Amino acid sequence: MDPVIIVGAGPVGLSLALALARQEVPSVVLDEGPGKDEPRLARTVVLRADTAALMERLTGEPLDQAGMRWAGWRAMRRKQVTREVTFGGDEPAPLHIAQHELTGALRAAAAAERLVRISVDSRLDTIEQEPSGVTAHTRGPKGTWWRGSYLVGCDGPRSTVRKLLDIRFPGRTAVERHAVAALRAELPWPRQALLHRTPPWRTSGPSAGEITGRPLPDGVWRLDWLLPPGKDLVTPELLVARVRETLQGWSEGSVPAYELLDTGVHTVHHRLARRWRVGRVLLAGDAAHLLGAFGTQGLDEGLRDADNLAWKLSLAWHHGPHDALLDSYQAERRAAVSARLRAADQALPLLRAGGGIRTYVPGAARGHDVLLSDGHLGHGPLGAPGTYAHSPLAPRHLEAEVPVGTPPGEPVADVRVTAEDGSFVRLRDRLGRAALLVVLIAPGTGVWERRHWVSAGIMPRLAAAVTALPCPAELLVAESYPGAAAHTVLLIRPDGHLVTALNGVRPADLYAAAEAAVGGRRTRENADGMENAEATAGSAAT
Repeated sequence: MDPVIIVGAGPVGLSLALALARQEVPSVVLDEGPGKDEPRLARTVVLRADTAALMERLTGEPLDQAGMRWAGWRAMRRKQVTREVTFGGDEPAPLHIAQHELTGALRAAAAAERLVRISVDSRLDTIEQEPSGVTAHTRGPKGTWWRGSYLVGCDGPRSTVRKLLDIRFPGRTAVERHAVAALRAELPWPRQALLHRTPPWRTSGPSAGEITGRPLPDGVWRLDWLLPPGKDLVTPELLVARVRETLQGWSEGSVPAYELLDTGVHTVHHRLARRWRVGRVLLAGDAAHLLGAFGTQGLDEGLRDADNLAWKLSLAWHHGPHDALLDSYQAERRAAVSARLRAADQALPLLRAGGGIRTYVPGAARGHDVLLSDGHLGHGPLGAPGTYAHSPLAPRHLEAEVPVGTPPGEPVADVRVTAEDGSFVRLRDRLGRAALLVVLIAPGTGVWERRHWVSAGIMPRLAAAVTALPCPAELLVAESYPGAAAHTVLLIRPDGHLVTALNGVRPADLYAAAEAAVGGRRTRENADGMENAEATAGSAAT
């Protein structure tokens, strides 16, 4: 079968190619550039713990040397500390990394992957599709025709793919602007990210006085200054003045020694493509949406697009087209991004306004500071990752469904599990393999060798039920899971979102949930399988 054509060799396109390769799907990545990325320390991204884990799975290496996991977070208003967070345990540390470092790690992994081919200097100009596949033409030194099973546009805000499909991209332009500087300096809060609102050395209102500091390795910091509304030119003199003023204010005295490494202006746009799928052509990343009121989070959502799409494309590639499954990509991801855009559009006017009714409402400023900090930390309406509780893939009317610490549709907690070979691994390590995960919560199994309990109790019946599922699945065992009682069975999607939790081994419910998770029935064989699941499990038990 023809490979998947991926247009764009940024982090989203390369991540999608590597995610497909993990599921034995070949791809061709069309890179309109020369295959090299300009180092820019003023262009960085903040990845949540789960997306950072995804990047490490795909690159095959830890990213702690290239980026920094923060030790903590500090929020200040004027001279007062309003919030402090220490990362670790229940509050996993985000990963802050320069985008060129992340792209370089992905490029290196893609170059070593036999199922990924990167074609540089290949600019797309034509797409033709029919029921059996997609044909794309590129111009340039290597201009040629490419044949693929599907095509995914990961080609950024000015996406050629989106324009060729004539998909509208409505939204708001220049929602905010930030002056950005990357510098090497010794600040009072090593390895702590900082949000400082209305610092005492600035008196022109909160918009002009909101500063964010984010540490990187080797003593480097990215500093962002929220600019007042308008299109005033940010001159080098103005930026240097902001740097010196801020460093002096934070150091409470003279300006400490610093080395200015890179500068820029980050302009926030909020846009959302009307459609993310047209036949065998799909959009992902900045080609499908633009967001990022906090300057670093747009890529995090793009990587979630790739993770969501990869396993669905894999099932369609291996087992034939499935419209319901592929349509769920747009339904889930567009709804999640839309919710974040809506929350930002509603909250930002209140967060940025000076004076007005906020001045007379006790505690309003503190509440706004909390809301803004939550957005930076990945919590609340401005920062929490999207959930798929109302997904078309969510199962309905399961009699044995029980609540656990993770609601259906949300990302699962990363607990230790026992794999089929008896080894102990993290749950996230088993994701992204085009297989559903079935996790039995069985306290005490961690202290016994697998051979002692794999054939005992309910395990044979559960193993038989997993074998009878209508799609590939892997059976794992965990000693515990937040909010789950003993013998609870979790069904988890390849992208780490919980499908359902069942009270014990219920083969018919497990089958129905698995069938819904992959888009519903397609053949009579699948329909027959549901009726046979209970009988198969019953036979195993006897």
